[in-house]
Amino acid sequence: MKLLEGKKILITGVANDMSMAWGIAKRAAEMGAEIAMPYAMGALEKRVRPLAESIGARFVQECNVQNDEQMDALFAEIEKEWGHLDGVLHAIAFSDRSELQGRYADTSRENFKNTMDVSVFSLVDLTRRAAKLMNRHPGEGRGGGSIVTLTYYGGEKSVPNYNVMGVAKSALDSSVRYLAADLGKDGIRVNAISAGPIRTLASSGVGGFSSILDLNAKMTPLRRNMTLDDVSGAAAYLFSNLSAGVTGEIHHVDCGYSTTGMIPNDLKEALLKGLDSE
Repeated sequence: MKLLEGKKILITGVANDMSMAWGIAKRAAEMGAEIAMPYAMGALEKRVRPLAESIGARFVQECNVQNDEQMDALFAEIEKEWGHLDGVLHAIAFSDRSELQGRYADTSRENFKNTMDVSVFSLVDLTRRAAKLMNRHPGEGRGGGSIVTLTYYGGEKSVPNYNVMGVAKSALDSSVRYLAADLGKDGIRVNAISAGPIRTLASSGVGGFSSILDLNAKMTPLRRNMTLDDVSGAAAYLFSNLSAGVTGEIHHVDCGYSTTGMIPNDLKEALLKGLDSE
């Protein structure tokens, strides 16, 4: 039997074949899960629908998390066709690209509010809606499920140009803990994967991202950047029964970057030589 055999999982946030959400959706389908895969806006349909069809995903419809009518429609369809959910991936974040550079102190009120609404409140809203379906397992008389969101180390430490998105990730991490406390009694687990930097449509909006990738690969204990396979494997674990005792956690999948306190000696020596030459 495959690890996720028979599980019904809602995957949000797929934008193209480089999305972490797509890597997770594909891996979950390979492991036996049935996938629901809506897209965030009409412009993304031409990218998302072929991917969804390639894994037999259902509910391939527009669902903007800021549109209550579209959210209502999606969950009504899932309830009608599936009756329950076993898992949800929240892979949704947005901020004005022009404000993901320079100083956090210059963040506008409008962008701050919109970033928090899309990137943080959407997890709360999705969780509240999904929890109602996670308590319905026909014929089994039990509830439970797993909700997984994607976060980043920029919510724990300051990262150049991450700015208001870093503050949003801090709020997202805190929301994971509060939601886990709220829903644990129903057997519903809530966790986050703190993935290391990887080139996606979302990350391309962060100023200087290529430099972040290059430096990260040199600084991690594994001396490489993470891959889609790394993060999709972690997600499969969190969706599976193997992680039945895990909730409220921020699980780092970053090749060990978050465990280090100083740059490696070999890199430090190279940097010092560069400074001396100046």
